[in-house]
Amino acid sequence: MNMEEQIKSYIATQPEPKRSELQQLHHMILALMPTSKLWFLDGRDESGKIVSNPNIGYGCRIIEYADGTSKEFYQIGMCANTAGISVYIMGIKDKKYLTQAFGKELGKASVTGYCIKFKTLTDINIEVLKAAIQCGIEQTRIQH
Repeated sequence: MNMEEQIKSYIATQPEPKRSELQQLHHMILALMPTSKLWFLDGRDESGKIVSNPNIGYGCRIIEYADGTSKEFYQIGMCANTAGISVYIMGIKDKKYLTQAFGKELGKASVTGYCIKFKTLTDINIEVLKAAIQCGIEQTRIQH
């Protein structure tokens, strides 16, 4: 199964209304990042043990570790969770930035250093979420 098929299959396994909301977010992020690399992480580690929720990623950035190694990872991610949906905006250096810049206007959401978590799209201002994602894209864009 290719990446797009894995993503489509993952979204299809979600119950409504989460399925439709993930699909709406998927299309919104693709519109913001039309040529971006797609990722699907099934939530399993190298040994096959489930260590996280499966998630969809968009774009590409380089994570550099203290030991000098680095790896490629996505810029923007999303996943379903037991409470709703999480959107990950990776690579923003200031861990208070998302909360300060978007938290008050976002609506009924939990905002941490890189994660915006909400129960349903009707609980948040989708335009503010889009602005937060666009900001994350700009802050972590890899220059080629």
